[in-house]
Amino acid sequence: MTTCSVRRARPTRRTRRLLQVTGASAAALLALSACSSSDDSSSAGSGSSASASVSPKLSGTVTVFAAASLKESFEKLGRQFEREHPGTKVTFSFGGSDALAASITGGAPADVFASASPKTMKIVTDAGDASGTPAAFVRNRLEIATLPGNPDKISSLKDLTKSGLKVVLCDKEVPCGAAAQKALDAGGLKLTPVSYEQDVKAALTKVELKEADAAVVYQTDVEAAGDKVEGVEFPESADAVNDYPITLLKDAPNAEAAEAFIALVRSAEGRQVLTEAGFLKP
Repeated sequence: MTTCSVRRARPTRRTRRLLQVTGASAAALLALSACSSSDDSSSAGSGSSASASVSPKLSGTVTVFAAASLKESFEKLGRQFEREHPGTKVTFSFGGSDALAASITGGAPADVFASASPKTMKIVTDAGDASGTPAAFVRNRLEIATLPGNPDKISSLKDLTKSGLKVVLCDKEVPCGAAAQKALDAGGLKLTPVSYEQDVKAALTKVELKEADAAVVYQTDVEAAGDKVEGVEFPESADAVNDYPITLLKDAPNAEAAEAFIALVRSAEGRQVLTEAGFLKP
């Protein structure tokens, strides 16, 4: 019997080098594959997270009940909101804050209430018709509106008590009327107006139409009237500065869009619009 002896060949240096390179390449491929798998998983996870954090598109109508003195500023912010959120529409009901509060507690459908005083806002909160806690977003102070050129030479609150001068005030239940009375009390003055008006715009209109010689209104309304009236500041107004609170309403038909509108009002952009109109920071 012939015995065959098989001798295992030792790998040459070139063969060993080839095996090392091949092994290294395989390891690199495996690492890349693992990283790619991990990255894909991570990307998928972050994509899902990003998608979840994106707010859904706003749409529909936002109904805002707001104090008459906010008219020009809020209409400007309403147009801005509609541009930023295509598919939305902001509608306003402006008037005396007390009348608006009564409408809300009486069941009028609305999303947002912006009042000219905490007292009138309290009517809504006490009735349980506010969602959350109302927040003050601006302040406002009084000014005397006179005829252009100030022909009666009115320079103080006391001048409004002159005999024969036709002066208009807001109703005492309206924030601007309550503030005017507070200012008169601070100055120890008594004034009998020719009429009490239901909101500040109505009082201002009396002067614009020359149906009155002067009216005690907000400085923002004098600013908005331009050259139709002339404004006269008086020191007693410092004792009657009104805070303006805003709130989402409890049964808001479009709560999501309403919250976004409130956010705009309270944002730096909103504050700039309100400050330019003459409102004071809260």
